Amino acid sequence: MSNPFDVIVIGSGPAGYVCAIRCAQLGLSTAVIEQNVNEQAKPLLGGTCLNVGCIPSKALLDSSHRYAEAAGHLADHGIGMEGVSLDVAGMMSRKDKIVSQLTGGVSGLLKANEVTVITGSAVLFAGRQVEVTDASGEKSTHTADNIVLAAGSEPTAIPPAPIDGDRVVDSTGALCFEAVPERLGVIGAGVIGLELGSVWARLGANVVMLEAMDQFLPNMDEQIAAESAKIFAKQGLDIRLGARVTDLTVNGEIVSVAYTQGDSNETLEFDRLIVAVGRTPRTEKLFAADSGVTVDERGFVFVNDYCATEAPGVWAVGDIVRGPMLAHKGSEEGVMVAERIHGKAAQLNYDVIPSIIYTHPEVAAVGKTEQDLKAEGVDYKVGSFPFAAIGRAMASGETEGLVKIMSDADSDQILGAHVVGPSAADLVQQIVIAIEMAASTEDLQLMVFGHPTMSEAVHEAALAVDGRAIHMVNRAKR
Repeated sequence: MSNPFDVIVIGSGPAGYVCAIRCAQLGLSTAVIEQNVNEQAKPLLGGTCLNVGCIPSKALLDSSHRYAEAAGHLADHGIGMEGVSLDVAGMMSRKDKIVSQLTGGVSGLLKANEVTVITGSAVLFAGRQVEVTDASGEKSTHTADNIVLAAGSEPTAIPPAPIDGDRVVDSTGALCFEAVPERLGVIGAGVIGLELGSVWARLGANVVMLEAMDQFLPNMDEQIAAESAKIFAKQGLDIRLGARVTDLTVNGEIVSVAYTQGDSNETLEFDRLIVAVGRTPRTEKLFAADSGVTVDERGFVFVNDYCATEAPGVWAVGDIVRGPMLAHKGSEEGVMVAERIHGKAAQLNYDVIPSIIYTHPEVAAVGKTEQDLKAEGVDYKVGSFPFAAIGRAMASGETEGLVKIMSDADSDQILGAHVVGPSAADLVQQIVIAIEMAASTEDLQLMVFGHPTMSEAVHEAALAVDGRAIHMVNRAKR
């Protein structure tokens, strides 16, 4: 048995490696265990986010947007383009280079902070003992005063659409197509499905998205979801709601998908099919029965508000615990746990975690939706402002969408904000800061926003809450 560490972190994704670095900064002897390795048998650090999730998908989203701009949207700017060509291999090479740079950066950070990296699959046993099995099958046991579980998640499988890794792929496979499919099917019109569907639609694929839910983006504000649906439809995404896949057959290069929609039985044929129905916590083989850690019926680890499990000295963060599966949420949980292990009274405000869909335009949100406030009986005020009335948006040719802000009718404290439009992720972050600082709508109204900027839409939406928007006709306030 090796010498015990102060902290062992299982998993090197955004929740795990950030937790490990913060632990090391606080003077705790720390180890990270990672089961995935690259072709050189070295640990593949960074988890889903850096390797097959956030980063590679955003690289392709950016590349595909630039191609779409060059191929069809620059004429309005007086720029003529002829013979625009698409190099999918070059696009993939750029994506892989970015991933390699970032994962190498994580390795360097762990090394600089003197975090020990252990390669192999880990299982937690009673007494905070961790058994690690390396690629050769050799086992070793490690102990620590604190164990942090950060094993992440994996794409959810559905019985009617088994993954074959060729014609039928999950979100990981969708990042590695060698050519643009003429007909692309996507099962699931949530965040992952929309982003991947957008990539390949921009590159020329005819995309049909089959969503089992009857409501589009049910967790988003209804007005923003409706506006987003209109924009995506104009972009050519064929989103079919209430479409429940019942069967799938692969015949050579053709994928036939049977689904029901209302009382109708339908069949579609595709060249490739992406299954993007969500993600599942990777906890099935993470701990033994005697570990003291328990999970719910979906496999999420039970934790308290500070990410402590029911087993003393064992914590869990990121995708394997309650809440949205977001890299930034997991990272901040990792920091909170590191500081609590060190004895600090750290906590995380789960009410101000932004959600973002990186389509173009982006969709982003923080705080309560209008339907939330209605259901809770909250007396609120609401204001919105369209990008079509923003000078910078007009100059950039990106006028679709709006900013929406809601605040308490009595205290004027900001309760939620929702954006679909250019730079939505960055604009919502401004309001994240405002909510965290307990700002009121009036505070935003009194701030000076640079002109011309996209952020002026935030200012105008705040003014609109009280019927004071300058660059549009205000609706009468109740």
